[in-house]
Amino acid sequence: MNEPLFASMQQHMISDIEAHTGMCVDFIGKSTLDPRVMQVMAEIPRHEFVPVEFQDYAYADTPLPIGYNKTISQPFIVALMTDLLALNATDKVLEIGTGLGYQAAVLAKLSAKVYTVDIIEELSEQAQRRFGQLGYRNIETRISDGYFGWPEIAPFDKIIVTRCAKTHRRGKRFRG
Repeated sequence: MNEPLFASMQQHMISDIEAHTGMCVDFIGKSTLDPRVMQVMAEIPRHEFVPVEFQDYAYADTPLPIGYNKTISQPFIVALMTDLLALNATDKVLEIGTGLGYQAAVLAKLSAKVYTVDIIEELSEQAQRRFGQLGYRNIETRISDGYFGWPEIAPFDKIIVTRCAKTHRRGKRFRG
């Protein structure tokens, strides 16, 4: 697919996010999201954060599979969660659940530093490569279940959990 088509699809995604926001006024307490968040959503190439076989659907307002029984979140949810964080340019943010890195990329455009953890080594490594290729220099990754956050770097100004950890304190696995 070519870049002009992706750009057109991305603008349609922004319209979908705006429409969903308008429909959720009673739940979220406002009719529009922070213009800075919307600008970043309009700039970041979401198609770079999905597997090649799903790039044609990258800007659909739906979650998409990324492997390992995980998904990249629906764009409206990414925008809403980011908006609710009320990020400042000086914020240090912890994200639990890197996936392929789309949410971290959004956060990185709006804050000073993003620390992101994922329990799945392959996803974390793919995200780290993407960050390097796309020029994100203010994101650090770690392979961890995120249960204890990232104590060596704490405290954080904001924390976002995009995926729940798959282990609990004793390290036993559970379905969740």
